Amino acid sequence: MKPRLLGLLAATALTTAGISVASAADLPSRAAPAPIIAPVPVFTWTGFYVGGQVGYAWGESDTGLFVGTTPVVFTTSDDSDLDGFVGGVHAGYNVQFGSFVVGVEADIEAAGIDNDVTFTTANFSIARSSEINFQGSLRARAGVAFDRALIYATGGLAFANFESSYEISDALGVIGTDSFDETQWGWTLGAGVEYAFTNNLTARIEYRYTQFEEFSNTSTVLADAVAEEDLDFHTVRVGVSYKFGTY
Repeated sequence: MKPRLLGLLAATALTTAGISVASAADLPSRAAPAPIIAPVPVFTWTGFYVGGQVGYAWGESDTGLFVGTTPVVFTTSDDSDLDGFVGGVHAGYNVQFGSFVVGVEADIEAAGIDNDVTFTTANFSIARSSEINFQGSLRARAGVAFDRALIYATGGLAFANFESSYEISDALGVIGTDSFDETQWGWTLGAGVEYAFTNNLTARIEYRYTQFEEFSNTSTVLADAVAEEDLDFHTVRVGVSYKFGTY
């Protein structure tokens, strides 16, 4: 009797367990929640930026000397070379339209661009020493962006402070000296490549040509003598910028 009762209980338990498993299989499955993926920020060149730059400049100065309206003929070349280092800060603003980027930028730099030369004539000689102490520019920029790389052209107004000294001598010795300190305006034009390493930090390399045309100094030693100068130089700069904003 007992074995038969135990067998009946075991069969009932197995049947109940099978019904529970079957019922559980019929219940709808509960899917795992989809992962939340944050959108990747899209880089843009639009925004304000500030930065610093250093570079090297080299070029040529063409000097003419006039007494009244009569040009003085030099027995040596009227050209002289100049070169030196520059370094300073810049600031600007860009706007991006699709792949095109336009903006404005201003910079100012300390400079050590200088030259020393002696011009001779049939009657006297002039030893000139000149230096650009600081320079700057206000320019437009326009370029094409390839995601984080920007190829651009730039151009606009340039200014520089010139210090010049002249020592005039004849066969008997030094006649006298002249010195001048003045700021002149010119123009500059160039191109560059800039790359954004992060959404805020960019680096660049840039070439510019700068020209100052026909500024003059009137001698206090030689009566009615005026020295006119045309100056142009090339500059290669590297720089870094911090762009405000993350998008």
